Amino acid sequence: MAAARKNRPAEREVRNAASRLLDALRERDFKSLGEARTSCGLRKWDFDAALRLMQKKGLVEKGPMKAKGPLQPCLRIRGERGHVAAVDIGGTNLRVIVADLAGTILGKWSGSTVGVADPAKIVQLIEEGLRKISRQAGVPANSLQAVAAGAPGVTDSRNGVVLLTSYLGGWRDVPLGRMLEDRFAAPAVIENDVRLGAVGERWKGSARKMNDFAFLAIGTGIAAGIYANGELLRGPECAAGEVGYLVVPGTPEEGVREGMPGPLESVIGGEGIKSQWQKETQRLSGEALHDLSATEIFERATGGDERARGVLERSARILAHAIYNISVVLNCPLFILGGGVGMSAILKDATESVLADYSQPVRPQLRLSSLGPDAQLFGALRLALDEAEKRIGLRL
Repeated sequence: MAAARKNRPAEREVRNAASRLLDALRERDFKSLGEARTSCGLRKWDFDAALRLMQKKGLVEKGPMKAKGPLQPCLRIRGERGHVAAVDIGGTNLRVIVADLAGTILGKWSGSTVGVADPAKIVQLIEEGLRKISRQAGVPANSLQAVAAGAPGVTDSRNGVVLLTSYLGGWRDVPLGRMLEDRFAAPAVIENDVRLGAVGERWKGSARKMNDFAFLAIGTGIAAGIYANGELLRGPECAAGEVGYLVVPGTPEEGVREGMPGPLESVIGGEGIKSQWQKETQRLSGEALHDLSATEIFERATGGDERARGVLERSARILAHAIYNISVVLNCPLFILGGGVGMSAILKDATESVLADYSQPVRPQLRLSSLGPDAQLFGALRLALDEAEKRIGLRL
């Protein structure tokens, strides 16, 4: 009797085991309970306790094993037990997806945020998207378990507040989490969009199950979502990862005025690269070649344009120095490149060539995002599922 009590897992262990089992079931089917337990790396009593908890919550059911024909999964997530919403709020576009608790996406919707600065109107847009998806997918209105939303700028995820963003009319101290909870009667999670990109890449993308990496989003601006020891870094001022403000060789050294881009992004963000190109082609001011995007400039570089080659090499050198400095400080072995500029394979290859000279103590590895612009949505979906599990009682 004493031995049984000794082997009985504590509540925290049971919930952690249930969460691990749920994640495993979202990834693949298992032909037996033993196979499922082995895949999760759980002890038998932890696995059994987790399974009992999930059955009690109505979240899983055992599937029948056919004597003839193909084997059926031994466990099935009852995804219909509830639903979650994931939202990506951008400066020009808002995207919404709805998924069941198995992580199966049931519908998508997008709307324009151009000219929309009022937070209440953004919430109305989110509600419009949810209503349309739910109607099309036949999702009950009262089944929403959690909402997760990503916003550009500095966000206080603990309190669900968008502290500052240069988009959306320059929001300051917007209690978006509370606004969503009031509207949908479900817990809400608010996070910076780039950090959500890191969450998405770790769950479904190029950094699957990695505990130490940086998701580097390079678009108009530059920011990073950073994982260290399996934890997403936010910082006491919620500004961890604002690497666009790095000062490295080739970037401006003077202080940054409020509302202005940081030194790094002012040179190798999308607009910074265009500015480099325009300086190289000042005499072409009346011609179409003068107004190329960053990716178009890189393509010209591979086609033999020496001026474009100069812009590419300068940008790659500055980016390589920034990546190397981050990797030395954090001992970060992997960088996932995302964003409209960062997804350029041409820029990645040129940056890797520079990094070849910086291999001590560790040469950082570069990968392109495999999720592209959907990284933020997958990150929001992951956090929404986590929050739903807390509400149901599978996470502490």
